[in-house]
Amino acid sequence: MPSPILRRALTEPGLRPLPERAARLLEDLDAPPRLAAHLRAVHDVAAELVDWMSRRHPGLAVDAEAVLFGAATHDIGKALHPAELSGPGAEHERAGHGLLRERGVEERLARFARTHASWDDPGIGVDDLLVSLADAIWKAERVTRLEQRLVEVLAAASGQAEWEAFMDLDDICDRIAAGADGRLAFQSAYPAAGGTESIA
Repeated sequence: MPSPILRRALTEPGLRPLPERAARLLEDLDAPPRLAAHLRAVHDVAAELVDWMSRRHPGLAVDAEAVLFGAATHDIGKALHPAELSGPGAEHERAGHGLLRERGVEERLARFARTHASWDDPGIGVDDLLVSLADAIWKAERVTRLEQRLVEVLAAASGQAEWEAFMDLDDICDRIAAGADGRLAFQSAYPAAGGTESIA
């Protein structure tokens, strides 16, 4: 049975609810409430990015279900490595991927737990880039190389000049970043095991 505060982190109004399957996983793990709040914040931003992609780049194949589930579970390994909720570390990436696979989550959806911090690796596609971008821009962090990589994908798929794709992406990132204070406040309202600082 999940704690009442975890249940509140998963259901409190203000951000989109997580996909039901992701929320159940967090409940089964009795995950730290701050982790659930963080995943909701990143998922909410990912949903904005997916909506924007469908409007601005309808010809680019985006697996919306995968992006949303990936954003909702990308840090789930921090339930197993709670020290990484408030401090550095990458153990949660492999652990989260393994946890999801052990619980029957198919690779198409589970991979983001290990790829969200590896967006500059070869073979990373647009879905992975969107989850990585959501994981940065939710708190108004602008990662130039990540955004440039996505600009190149958008320009190649749409036939736009890179500068046009950059302006388009920069606009949505600015709009999303403007709401960072509210998302940070939502996350920090919930306790984390091992500390009270924001998680990355």
